[in-house]
Amino acid sequence: MTHALEVTRDGRLAGIPFEPTWFSEPEPRSFVPKQRYRTVWISDIHLGTAGCNADLLIDFLHSIECETLYLVGDIIDGWRLRKGWFWPASHNEIVRRVLKLARKGTRVVYIPGNHDEMMRDYAGLTFGGVEIALEAVHETADGRRLMVVHGDMFDGVVMYARWLAFLGDQAYTMLLKANQLLNAVRRRFQMPYWSLSAHLKKKVKNAVQFITEYETVVAREAASRGVDGVVCGHIHSAEIRDMDGIIYYNDGDWVESCTALVEDHDGHMHLLDWAAHLRARSNAQNSKAKAVAA
Repeated sequence: MTHALEVTRDGRLAGIPFEPTWFSEPEPRSFVPKQRYRTVWISDIHLGTAGCNADLLIDFLHSIECETLYLVGDIIDGWRLRKGWFWPASHNEIVRRVLKLARKGTRVVYIPGNHDEMMRDYAGLTFGGVEIALEAVHETADGRRLMVVHGDMFDGVVMYARWLAFLGDQAYTMLLKANQLLNAVRRRFQMPYWSLSAHLKKKVKNAVQFITEYETVVAREAASRGVDGVVCGHIHSAEIRDMDGIIYYNDGDWVESCTALVEDHDGHMHLLDWAAHLRARSNAQNSKAKAVAA
């Protein structure tokens, strides 16, 4: 059974089960000090799909505090939800945590992408403390101006051959299912998360060429607007690169790489690989436990 994906005026997504316990606190977690940032960018979460690494994102959102959070598109995957309803409790929890950040004073800006393009009709409105915008200009602590866009408007396949984009989405979904199966086996052997799809993308020549061309086009548009850099998502490839004086930032995704772009309070920006962070944290805890046991 499929559900229509609509937004009500009180900020709810029609069709998503809002339980009375929506804003209640989950079971308490073990204490981990919050990582504090001036700004955080995340994109390509693809809520509503089995490929979303919800548990890692929940842990990330639980572990950070920030003044501004940018949701840079493809947060909800309307393409998949139109074909069949998939919305586990962990996806509710992600939405709940974002709304909690907004209630506690974080400015949350949602810039829809091509998979959640239905949200673009609500640009200029605010729902549950979340601002909807087609794009934004962010000023860093050190005075640089950054264009913030999802990036699908620079993808010729999405813009001019949507049938090919939908076909590619089908193939990508199959690859993600293989990725899920692989990581289920890895978990049984207590091995860390590893992305098969991201690995193959780096190995395939055409994919590498597409990413390079995409980055060039996005940087060229930023230069034409007179800004110092651009933050985008869309291609699921986290990157920071100086392109002829324009700093290109891609915050990655939460399907393959599980990355976020963050700005410190001095304006310094870097990528966080949360899967790698959790591996390091687990290794440190194991080392500490062994030292205590010894």
